Amino acid sequence: MGSSATGIRPSSVRKALNPASERRRRASYWKRNAPFYLLLVPGVLYFLVFRYVPLLGSVIAFQDYNIYEGFWRSEWVGFKWFEQFFAFAHFRRLLWNTLAISFLQLLFAFPAPIMLAILLNELRNMAMRRFIQTVVYIPHFLSWVIVGGFGYMLLSPQVGLINHLIRAIGFDPVFFLQEPGWFRPIIVTSAIWKEMGWNAIIFLAAIAGISPTLYEASRIDGAGRWRQLLHVTVPGIMPAIMILFLLKIGQILDVGFEQIYVFLNPVTYSVGDIIDTYAYREGVLKGQYGMTTAIGLFKSIVGFALLIIANRVSRLTTGERLI
Repeated sequence: MGSSATGIRPSSVRKALNPASERRRRASYWKRNAPFYLLLVPGVLYFLVFRYVPLLGSVIAFQDYNIYEGFWRSEWVGFKWFEQFFAFAHFRRLLWNTLAISFLQLLFAFPAPIMLAILLNELRNMAMRRFIQTVVYIPHFLSWVIVGGFGYMLLSPQVGLINHLIRAIGFDPVFFLQEPGWFRPIIVTSAIWKEMGWNAIIFLAAIAGISPTLYEASRIDGAGRWRQLLHVTVPGIMPAIMILFLLKIGQILDVGFEQIYVFLNPVTYSVGDIIDTYAYREGVLKGQYGMTTAIGLFKSIVGFALLIIANRVSRLTTGERLI
């Protein structure tokens, strides 16, 4: 009768029979791997201090928080801030604007770096490839305030370059920054211009990880560049695409406060006022930190739920999953 049949595991038998040998094995393991565990310490400390400890501050979503009283002595108000947020007269407008801008960015801004990475990969002139890569990376390092200034210089009806061209061909200037119909196209276009090059790095790395033997085999089978793209490159980067797409789904209520706030004005509130800008006006400017935290908690819960659902759907349909 074997040990498995008796319910006794072989490792347990070895420990019982030779404890000194087991201790030496463990000591050898820790001596050999200690440097790797030490490398983990800064990362673990970072997440503990900056990611998990701040979670304790979420309690002020249920308090009438007073900065002088602190967590312990501020009055508990239950779900008051959540009820006030959901009862806001323009709550539906905030939610719709946030979801609409997120959907447009998923539709246009998410595929842009994928296409850029594929096009860069097809370039055979390495000098030209590096030049284009450098040029498209640069906007990522500009703040949204500077991008907003560029937008004003291009789109202003008085001094904007585009309106100069429109007037030069005989048409009236267009008030791009003050017409609600232009707000969302400007937001999506500026997001693509600023982040497309930077986000393409991930997909370029994924393409670099594809085995060259797959391309060689496809060439032997007679596949041209287009068929290599469809049958080797795209399937090769599909796991990276799905993982990043799932992460985007989890952040669907995080449109990006800075970008929206730079281009937003009272005329475009009907199409551009989102949850984050409302939280800034009502929570930060009026000192209602409980309201701000309640809104942040609401976004986190919705994002987490969507991430779980999207992850399950992805696992069932494509086999790719995040968790």
